[in-house]
Amino acid sequence: MNPELAIIRIKNLRLRTFIGIKEEEINNRQDVIINVVIHYAADNAYQTDNMEHALNYRTITKAIIALVEENRFSLLEHLTGKILEIASEHAWVEYASVEVDKPHALRFADSVSMQLSWQKPK
Repeated sequence: MNPELAIIRIKNLRLRTFIGIKEEEINNRQDVIINVVIHYAADNAYQTDNMEHALNYRTITKAIIALVEENRFSLLEHLTGKILEIASEHAWVEYASVEVDKPHALRFADSVSMQLSWQKPK
């Protein structure tokens, strides 16, 4: 176990955006559910209790909200990739994973989801 490795989980962030390629999807916002996992070295943060040594999950979440609500996306892959860019942009991030669910995308399924992940090169 590596106690210096922190895992931030942003769970079930529910937003609305324009996502899809059909006319109805282009003209109407749809629900998306976003889950983000971020791994980063947090040894300084837990030793000092100083916010300057921690990743600010509120700042990351606000950037994701702005991206999703202020843009239009044709593909779930593109939306997921853009969120992953935000989740992995800080130099301290070692690994990030993003899953975006599009509820009711298929008639007989609860949702369709796309998951992408990124790992810092060694």
